[in-house]
Amino acid sequence: MDRETELTEQMQDLGVDVVPSGEIVVGRETSSLLSDWDYHLFNEGSHHRLWEKLGAHPVEGGTIFGVWAPNAASVSVVGDWNGWDRHACPLTLHGPSGIWEGFVPHVGKGAQYKFHIRSRHNGYAVDKADPFAIHAETPPQTASIVWDLGYEWQDEEWMRVRHARNDFDAPISIYEVHLGSWRRDENNRPLSYREMAEPLAEYVRKMNFTHVELLPVMEHPFYGCISRPTSTASPISTARTSSSTPIRGRASIPTGIR
Repeated sequence: MDRETELTEQMQDLGVDVVPSGEIVVGRETSSLLSDWDYHLFNEGSHHRLWEKLGAHPVEGGTIFGVWAPNAASVSVVGDWNGWDRHACPLTLHGPSGIWEGFVPHVGKGAQYKFHIRSRHNGYAVDKADPFAIHAETPPQTASIVWDLGYEWQDEEWMRVRHARNDFDAPISIYEVHLGSWRRDENNRPLSYREMAEPLAEYVRKMNFTHVELLPVMEHPFYGCISRPTSTASPISTARTSSSTPIRGRASIPTGIR
């Protein structure tokens, strides 16, 4: 038993909600990202890291898909690799949790997919985008895209001074900006995070703001609305402004604001 596993078990014995990391491997393939402790936390409503377990997660040899569909009679993954065939990649129900999960071989980053869900009631069936998707097609297309959160942060200086900037006696003036309407190019195209970074930083410094609140950074169904409707529970960056990686690059650009 390694040190991390030992500490996790000790904390769990004390009642601390610690979710163990790792994968369940059967043969050469990873078959599940869920442990008994995950089910325990999920069923009591206290699992705070579900994006690490549900959605689409590329692993060696393929991708693990997971979704919560408690009223489903069956769930499968349809995508561009199987001709959107609802019978090709069925998922397995994990007991009373309502979580459906499965490993699909030879599917990796960039694959487009949805969950085909057949209800237990009235024979209703529908294709649904992944509520935990990391990336999605640009609307009006609606498919989710297998992606990852890999990024090498370069924000050491920002982290070093973050505490002082956010202290209780530090000044704070927050500029809330709607990314889709703040500025567009000559063709009325929303700017990417990279394109927006420098002019936005220049503007908020000029106006003496200390912090910026970005909205919407999560994918949502109707961009004409500037409020906060969302169609995902994941840390996805809306496809209208770029993939999920460039927003991290945006956060790494020195701006003098936080």
